[in-house]
Amino acid sequence: MAVHHHPHRTPGPRRPAPPSLSGGRASGAAGSAVRDEGATARPAASAYALAGLRLVTGFVFLWAFLDKTFGLGYATPSGKGWLDGGSPTAGFLGGVRVGPMESAFHAWAGAAWADWLFMLGLLGVGLALTAGVALRCAALAGTVMMALMWIAEWPPARHLSDGSASMSTNPFADYHLVYAVVLIALAAASAGDTLGLGRAWSRLPLVRRGTWLR
Repeated sequence: MAVHHHPHRTPGPRRPAPPSLSGGRASGAAGSAVRDEGATARPAASAYALAGLRLVTGFVFLWAFLDKTFGLGYATPSGKGWLDGGSPTAGFLGGVRVGPMESAFHAWAGAAWADWLFMLGLLGVGLALTAGVALRCAALAGTVMMALMWIAEWPPARHLSDGSASMSTNPFADYHLVYAVVLIALAAASAGDTLGLGRAWSRLPLVRRGTWLR
């Protein structure tokens, strides 16, 4: 009897078996879990860092308000506080010696409306940052305050109006600009959601209707 040879059935070297699909899925899942854990940790760390920055910046504004109100003996001498009859704006605005608004600042120095706006601004921004609420409003108000104070010091000038050196250390980026950028960044990042009342604040009906209050 003739035997027919079938080439496709001829025994030959066997190919190695592919790696176990279950093992591959397990290792892949483990790697994915590690990546997910790292991805989760990074936003948490950044959120806490922004919350810390928010709280510290809030204390800067609140302390300025308290010192000027009660005359705690730091920037404001004891007995010269707002409650003692002193003016929070007279010294600073009256001492402006440079910039395009020099005469305007001199006219505003010591005015009751200027004192009230300045002090309410310090208190409002400080409380908003500390509590983590209304950060967009705080960023707007704080940026306007910092812009006016930047103009009052006028860093681009090399000399004051009396000809003496201005001692400006940078013609543009001074600490007022840094504070303004920080306020805007905190509002943009919703930094009040961590270690603050931002989430509860955002759920209020009034805030839901007006997102600018966020």
